[in-house]
Amino acid sequence: MSTFLPPVDQAALPADVRAAGPEARERYQAALAFERQLTHELAKQLTRTAERASGEEEGGSNPYEHLLPDALADAVTAAGGLGLARRLVDLDTDGASS
Repeated sequence: MSTFLPPVDQAALPADVRAAGPEARERYQAALAFERQLTHELAKQLTRTAERASGEEEGGSNPYEHLLPDALADAVTAAGGLGLARRLVDLDTDGASS
């Protein structure tokens, strides 16, 4: 299992996050790392559910299926994520300004 966030292209960060400075970028990247881990865990559970539904034993016939959760989580993150990271940063910013 990957325990790191693949490098995030700074140009892929939302414009307001880039403009807000290094602290905002760090918060966004931390939120994106959390989102990636959540996506990984959901994909892992999905793989287990699909194995049970198909009657396969865990770690069944496909030697590459354990790679699916990481590949899916990395692809979703590279495409900008699910939107959760953005909401987390917005909530953190709203809470800090109150």
